[in-house]
Amino acid sequence: MANSIHVDIVSAEGQIFSGEVNMLFVPGSQGELGIAPRHAPLLTTLKAGEIRAQIDGQEEQSFYVGGGALEVQPNLVTVLADTAARARDLDEAAAQAAKQRAEDAIRDRSDKMEIAEAQAELLRAMAQLRAIDRLRKKR
Repeated sequence: MANSIHVDIVSAEGQIFSGEVNMLFVPGSQGELGIAPRHAPLLTTLKAGEIRAQIDGQEEQSFYVGGGALEVQPNLVTVLADTAARARDLDEAAAQAAKQRAEDAIRDRSDKMEIAEAQAELLRAMAQLRAIDRLRKKR
């Protein structure tokens, strides 16, 4: 593609996407980032959320990441995710259960470390549920 950039999305489980995209949207730690071809080099952290890849002539593809890092080079974008999945593969019931467990843990804990871990789990579960809801609305 003439107006595209190569994107690799990988996690510890393996690579879930590799291909040319026209535009990539990622959940940066300070807000959503849009990455287009010829974007300036960048290195940043990601928070849990949805990655959207726009590809010429195809429906937008969505992925969920549980946090990680993003590296933008002149012709390559690499997403190194803590956890990653295609949005269509997310389990809504499991995400709801994780959300409930995290909310219960926050209510029942007094240790600051346990509360922080529960809050992080709650953010990941809510990001999964948002990705599922967005995918449902597209259909």
